[in-house]
Amino acid sequence: MTTLDTDTTLSAARLRAALASHEPPPLATRTSASLTFAWRAVLKIKHVPMQLFDVTMFPIMFVLLFTYLFGGALAGSPTAYLQQLLPGILVMTVAMITVYTGSALNNDIAKGIFERFRSLPIWRPAVLVGMLLADTVRYAGASLVVLTLGLILGYRPDGGVGGVLLAVVLLLVFCFGLSWVWTTLAFRLQTPDSVMQVSMTILFPLTFASNVFVDPSTMPGWVQAIVDVNPISHLTTAARGFMDGNPDGGAVLTVLVWTVALVAVFAPLTMRAFARER
Repeated sequence: MTTLDTDTTLSAARLRAALASHEPPPLATRTSASLTFAWRAVLKIKHVPMQLFDVTMFPIMFVLLFTYLFGGALAGSPTAYLQQLLPGILVMTVAMITVYTGSALNNDIAKGIFERFRSLPIWRPAVLVGMLLADTVRYAGASLVVLTLGLILGYRPDGGVGGVLLAVVLLLVFCFGLSWVWTTLAFRLQTPDSVMQVSMTILFPLTFASNVFVDPSTMPGWVQAIVDVNPISHLTTAARGFMDGNPDGGAVLTVLVWTVALVAVFAPLTMRAFARER
């Protein structure tokens, strides 16, 4: 045996010994994997501060524009209108921010990042669940901006802090379910812009054909029928109930049913598309 063969054999033996002397790291649990991907999404916001624009500027613009444009005409004064409007604006603002979930996901797909994720020995839904958990942090931030500005402008919730917190929690739960719709679109469409366009095309009628801005009783009968089945209307009613100190159990139950239905339908569709993603 030559010196080169001997050295090669010794090197291979040392390598096997080194590998055998250490226990393999344990596989990540479902929870830890999901939290890791959630932290990744949060770090993306840290390194790209412009992602915070929709969380801060959009809520401020919505509150100021709708309060001072429509307040005098619909309620006699902006302050009086704000008492009715703010829960609806809270719902509208956070619901519209959810469309960025699908856009960001499609951007990751286009860059090939998900090819690497699919090869990892982890619970596959952790990639998407983690991303949605991080987005929930963004939704909570947007809610805080809306509520803070509302308080500065004169909004006073009769339901107190507890009622406001319950309204925000219900809103975050519903938006978690709604986000699965946009993740499904992210796997079906080709570009982030197309995801954004389709998402907004769906969401704009939902948010405006609702009871966010005016009492549905002032609308034509056929419009009222649409508003009455709109999940955004039920969510707004539930949020107003909590924040006004008069919880509407029927509206809350309807929102929870809608949330469960959205997750039950679109989460499997998303995971199926994820499994066969190119």
